Amino acid sequence: MKRHELIKKYLDFFKSKGHKIIPSGSLVPENDPTVLFTTAGMHPLVPYLLGQQHSLGRRLANVQKCIRTTDIDEVGDETHHTFFEMLGNWSLGDYFKKEAIEMSFEFLTKILKIPAERLAVSVFAGDDDAPRDLEAANTWLKLGIPKSRVAFLGKEDNWWGPAGLTGPCGPDTEMFYWKSKKEKPPKTFDPKDNNWVEIWNDVLMQYVKDENGNYKEAKQKNVDTGMGVERTVAVLNGLEDNYLTDLWHPIIKEIEKLSVKKYSVAKHNDENITKAMRIIADHIRASVFIIASGILPSNTERGYVLRRLIRRAVRYARELRMKNFTKQVAAHVFQMYDVDYPELRNNEKQILSELENEENRFLETIERGMKIFQELVKNKKALSGKEAFLLYQSFGFPLEMIVEECKNRKIKFNEKDFFAEENKHKELSRSTSKGKFAAGLADHSIESTRYHTATHMLHKALKLVLGQEVQQMGSNITPERMRFDFSFPRKLTNEELKKIESVVNREINRGLKVSFVEMPYAQAVKTGALSYFRERYPPIVKVYSVGDFSKEICTGPHVKNTKEIGKFKIIKEESVAQGVRRIKAVLE
Repeated sequence: MKRHELIKKYLDFFKSKGHKIIPSGSLVPENDPTVLFTTAGMHPLVPYLLGQQHSLGRRLANVQKCIRTTDIDEVGDETHHTFFEMLGNWSLGDYFKKEAIEMSFEFLTKILKIPAERLAVSVFAGDDDAPRDLEAANTWLKLGIPKSRVAFLGKEDNWWGPAGLTGPCGPDTEMFYWKSKKEKPPKTFDPKDNNWVEIWNDVLMQYVKDENGNYKEAKQKNVDTGMGVERTVAVLNGLEDNYLTDLWHPIIKEIEKLSVKKYSVAKHNDENITKAMRIIADHIRASVFIIASGILPSNTERGYVLRRLIRRAVRYARELRMKNFTKQVAAHVFQMYDVDYPELRNNEKQILSELENEENRFLETIERGMKIFQELVKNKKALSGKEAFLLYQSFGFPLEMIVEECKNRKIKFNEKDFFAEENKHKELSRSTSKGKFAAGLADHSIESTRYHTATHMLHKALKLVLGQEVQQMGSNITPERMRFDFSFPRKLTNEELKKIESVVNREINRGLKVSFVEMPYAQAVKTGALSYFRERYPPIVKVYSVGDFSKEICTGPHVKNTKEIGKFKIIKEESVAQGVRRIKAVLE
């Protein structure tokens, strides 16, 4: 069975049961600020699950596009995907457990024609908050599922919600399919046996959790179900590898063509090739959908997820000797999904442009990182965790490549030390978000160090473009971006912003040496060193020079060479007070 056949059968079935078919919601959730992306069909329906009336009634069904970000590193096996489609049907205070379970069973056995003897189910075992779900279990028994095939499991397996601290929640019942063709399904259902694959989940929102942690019967009892398209198509075709289905075939074929290598799950095949192909296919497909939703690569939140996906795809494509591949692979995503999701074709030009630009930027990053790596390990037998983290954090050099290069050169590298440095950085970042650092410099991490030197260069560029009367009014730096406030009476033109950006990048690309000398404050001022007029300086100060471009009184820290900074990009210019403007910028 193909993807479009499954979707049509599902929607037609629930339409025959009185459900109205609703369109897929956006990948960026409108009603749930707790997640970056829509991870399930319920997200666009949160207000209606809470009691608001839906214009199409109380029975709804659709196929929802979703993004799962929690296990990106797991992608590369047979079943994990970043982007996926979820089939769902909902009862908003209409039918409940018995009818929901009966419809699920009918669809699986009558429409999809799955033999009942290959099915098993799990239901909620009960605890101090809510009793054992005997109603769900008895419904399954009456439909013919043997008692030995009904497993009672705890909250971690068979309970949903609430989404926050309070709200709707309840038990769920999951359906499993015996995938092995070699062995007959055992009489007793063992949830730990990997031959049992979950294919559907009915969430039965029976309770509401209040502020005191108590679970009370809900006035409006809802049903929320979910069936993954990718997994179900694989199961129905007797495949244990989702990437062998029609959903992936054209994309995998293109990767085979570009890499001149074969995708194979045979034991004699190089598993690294297969894994790389899966990652490239998955991440490019997901990236196409994310960009179509209005998200662009950046260093924060959704944009960071997108950047990580594209760069991870590029990193694995490099292993397969593939370059300039993102546009070719993405072309097949458009062909497969543009009928169902017209937003892909509507944004095709921008999507392809962003993919290509990010691919090229990352290849430059890798090239720059390789040069730094070679310098760090020159005449050495070991690479420290601190040095490795500098490569990773400051230059975007992937950890996998650090490990690989060290292995090839027989250089010792302790990953534990790397993760220790990463944890230090995370602690500093957390402190930054709580506002524990003053004077505009959030921390002394490599990333913030790059931004700090960039503020000096921006300060000088503003004076060159706008006039020497410009004064620094404040700054704020995080590992993700910089903010610079300065005195100026009006909004900057686009031409002025482009010129400022161009001046900074021109000087960065010159590879200027950054150094400092200590001298009396009065002497520093005489030499023309810039200063932050609100700051009170000690008698002896450090004067940092960025080559012959800028000179500024500062306590540091700074990069050693402007090449370490990367590309400077202004993302916003705005007013913060009368006569004070603010520039926000990022480093790429």
